[in-house]
Amino acid sequence: MFKIIRYLKKSVISILAIVILLVVQATCDLSLPDFTSKIVNIGIQQSGVEDAVPKIIRKNSLDGITLFMSEEDKDKVLESYTLLDKESLSQEDFDNYKKSYPALENESLYKLNIEDNKEKLDELNGILGKPTLIFSGLSGDDEKSKKMQENILENMPPQLVASANGDVIKIFSMMPREQLDKITEEMNSKFNEMPDSIVTQSATSYVKKEYTNIGIDMNSKQNKYILVSGAKMLGVALISMIATVAVGFLGARVAASLGRDLRGKVFNKVMDFSNAEMDKFSTASLITRSTNDIQQIQMLMVMLLRVVFYAPILGVGGVIKVLNTNTSMAWIIGVAVLAILSLVLLLFAIVMPKFKIVQKLVDKVNLVTREILTGILVIRAFSTQKHEEKRFDKANVDLTKTNLFVNRIMSCMMPAMMLIMNAITILIVWNGSHSVDSGAMQVGDMMAFIQYTMQIIMSFLMISMVSIMLPRASVSATRIDEILTTDLTVKDSDKLESFKNDKKGYIEFKDVSFRYPNAEEDVLNNISFTAKPRETTAFIGSTGSGKSTLINLIPRFYDVTQGEILIDGVNIKNVSQYTLREKIGYVPQKGVLFSGTIESNLKYGKEDTSHETIVKAAEIAQATEFIDSKPEGFNTEISQGGTNVSGGQKQRLSIARAIAKNPDIYIFDDSFSALDFKTDATLRKALKHETSESTVLIVAQRISTILNAEQIIVLDEGKVVGIGNHKELLKNCEVYKQIALSQLSKEELANE
Repeated sequence: MFKIIRYLKKSVISILAIVILLVVQATCDLSLPDFTSKIVNIGIQQSGVEDAVPKIIRKNSLDGITLFMSEEDKDKVLESYTLLDKESLSQEDFDNYKKSYPALENESLYKLNIEDNKEKLDELNGILGKPTLIFSGLSGDDEKSKKMQENILENMPPQLVASANGDVIKIFSMMPREQLDKITEEMNSKFNEMPDSIVTQSATSYVKKEYTNIGIDMNSKQNKYILVSGAKMLGVALISMIATVAVGFLGARVAASLGRDLRGKVFNKVMDFSNAEMDKFSTASLITRSTNDIQQIQMLMVMLLRVVFYAPILGVGGVIKVLNTNTSMAWIIGVAVLAILSLVLLLFAIVMPKFKIVQKLVDKVNLVTREILTGILVIRAFSTQKHEEKRFDKANVDLTKTNLFVNRIMSCMMPAMMLIMNAITILIVWNGSHSVDSGAMQVGDMMAFIQYTMQIIMSFLMISMVSIMLPRASVSATRIDEILTTDLTVKDSDKLESFKNDKKGYIEFKDVSFRYPNAEEDVLNNISFTAKPRETTAFIGSTGSGKSTLINLIPRFYDVTQGEILIDGVNIKNVSQYTLREKIGYVPQKGVLFSGTIESNLKYGKEDTSHETIVKAAEIAQATEFIDSKPEGFNTEISQGGTNVSGGQKQRLSIARAIAKNPDIYIFDDSFSALDFKTDATLRKALKHETSESTVLIVAQRISTILNAEQIIVLDEGKVVGIGNHKELLKNCEVYKQIALSQLSKEELANE
């Protein structure tokens, strides 16, 4: 799979943009539980009061709180507040402040002057928490506070109580500093086991009460905090949505580009395949690899870019957030991750081998389908539809069964994941509720912990979703890589040569032997001959004697096993395949036409061929008659594979295509077999005149086709058993004589 990644070089910028957007999306998603926690903890439970540092406080209250601080802490607190009273304020400022703080009419207030200094606020929060709780407990008017005050008064000297008029705070203010510090230390020790967040939350209750006494509308303050926090939450969610949409757009674009590039590279590679590689990879398999396999990779790439990059960011960020929220329940995350990994690995181990089988079965279905559709006429002629239906059904059922097995196994993943998620949620609520009850955790923190845990689990769930696609896509990537890394058996030399102009059209075989890949025996043995320009060299022999194989060596559809082939005095392995094939007009044994028009097919070998040239080529190939009979003439549409013309018409158009190219060398691989004798004779006569300056090679089964060839090469079981003209071979070659007598009578041969 990693081998495919190198084809993403063109999309590096898009991928970097995706990673940045995913970081933005993850940051937004991870901040949402924090907003939820603050809305619950601060907005609902604390009425919008964020911490233990009051923004405004009565002078008597702050003086009471600072009693239970060290001198150093007291100085830090007092320097952070500004005194508001009638003496220190102008009348205008006094009236303005009084509108917001009505209590200013009767008593002095302290206003916080460091609201924008986050670091200083955090420091004050730590300083004010416990002293505020102590002062709140000693000055409160609830039953618990009154009982505490009574206990303190009972343990104090009566004279001190009398002089302070029973005011506990005044009593503490009258104590020596050493004694007060000792009492404060004992009180603080009771809060040591209480988390800072709970201390802050408890202290905010007093701050809220203080705000009420000053005349601040706490309902309005609470609503404002919740609305502002909710608006921020919506804004963050909107940013996350925009990032998600952008990632989806860019991810789809990158995946589509990768699919396009892979299809292009596979196609170009296949176009360079020799017949040896085409034999190794079946046509059906190449089609599957170019379509289905690349589609699997493309789909996986979308998931990789949108999920696999995002999941680790979300998971790691979630773990960090969880540890910052509450470390006492971190073990629950470990349990969840272990359960999910165990499930994914188990399913992965079961399904992975099946995915390899699926792709092979897809190949099989494509192969059977292609064979049936190609041979539909033969199937109908022999009434074997039932047999072919059974053959297709077997391939189809095998694929269906394997797919069903895979899908059934993978369908268990989602319910199992949901079970794990719900079980973990219950575990968090069970464990967290005890912490909330004991005062070690706030409700909002527990809610945030649940959300962070779900995000961590979701990150693993997303990766597991990709794991469903990964095995199949991995198999597909391997199959694509097999094509792209296949070492070509026919390739251009590192040092290319050019053809010699003084030997134009000369073809020479020197001790050429050839063996098909993985075959045990040579199909051609020590073939040597020379084909000259302005001459026709014909090849004849029994079926399987190696005629077409020999012809296919010249355009390098295969490379020789031993020996060498020279054209114009140069080994064909030392010139480029393009240059070599530009010299050749090739007419295959089976006429092949492409979808388009008759004209586009005749210009296939040379696009800039003039209309006059293709008309002349059609006349020589005896194709004019049936072309002129068409209403649109040369603009007549040819369907895919030339299925709307007959076999003879297809062959004549193939011959005309080669003639229109006007090459130095013509190769006719049994290209006259579908023509009647009259058309065959007329065509060859016209062709003889047209190719008078070229080298003509003809593979034929009919003696009549090659009677007038200057050189006839007789092949038998891959060996040359005779070379000469017709008359010479009748006298000297028994194999040729037998072929001739099988087609013509002795009288006809004598007349010839």
